[in-house]
Amino acid sequence: MSYVTANGQDLIITSLETITCFDPTTGDYLFTLDELQGATIAMTEDSTNVTGRNGRILSRIKRNKGVTITGTNGLVSGGLLARQLGDNFVHGGTYIMWSDYITVSANPDENQTKYKAVGTEGSEIEHLFVKGNDETIQLEMTQVQTPTASGQFSYNPATKVITFYPGDVRIGSEVVVMYKRHIIADVLKNSSGKSSGKGQIYIDAFAEDRCGKIYRVQFFFPKVSFSGEFTIDFGSNQIVHEFQATAEQGACYGGRHYFTYTVFCDNIDDESILVKFVTQDRNIFTSGDNEYFTTRG
Repeated sequence: MSYVTANGQDLIITSLETITCFDPTTGDYLFTLDELQGATIAMTEDSTNVTGRNGRILSRIKRNKGVTITGTNGLVSGGLLARQLGDNFVHGGTYIMWSDYITVSANPDENQTKYKAVGTEGSEIEHLFVKGNDETIQLEMTQVQTPTASGQFSYNPATKVITFYPGDVRIGSEVVVMYKRHIIADVLKNSSGKSSGKGQIYIDAFAEDRCGKIYRVQFFFPKVSFSGEFTIDFGSNQIVHEFQATAEQGACYGGRHYFTYTVFCDNIDDESILVKFVTQDRNIFTSGDNEYFTTRG
């Protein structure tokens, strides 16, 4: 039987798998990050020298221990975003801005918006632009009940047909139509009166020892506070979702430790048949030829 000594096991973390988050109060599942590009667990601690004659260091007073988790996910996570903004998605009716690019047809009934524009009667279309031959916007037209002059158009929400003043827009020209639609969607608001929320997270990874034996590694943080400061960059590069959280301790969330570090084999047996060894700073469990240990951080 292999044995994990009280000094722990030297391991190579070979693969970061997932970060899973739950509500620290209710235990409800919140989200899983499974396209992680990387993550960092950073420990901090303040210390002050105790000095004697001629400034000799006699000891050090240590306090204010802290832990911060940072990382990036290859996909934008709705659950993580909700924790960072301190609110929840609401499923229901909402308004969105929509743009259509319409090639003007000789058949007036074919000059339609793709969807129904909504708004004040007679002003459903927010903007209508006519493009020139060079694809630049040449003219913005005005919606009226009945077009009686150049630069005017009308809109029928029931048929979604746009009617131009006769001869005003050349057949084959492209017009850009911007309007609002009413749809059913999932909406998350960034409210000024709400701050980022808390979570309970598990970080799972694979590791192996010097001999190539495979282990699973799990960091468990009973309570973390997510930071509301993050960026989502748009551009030619892949969009990634950054995150940062600070570990908190409390008697209601796993005692006075910030996290636990657990190492175990894939085929470890259930706890009911484990033999437990207790050392000064960790619990060591063995079962058959397998073992794991937990470190209290």
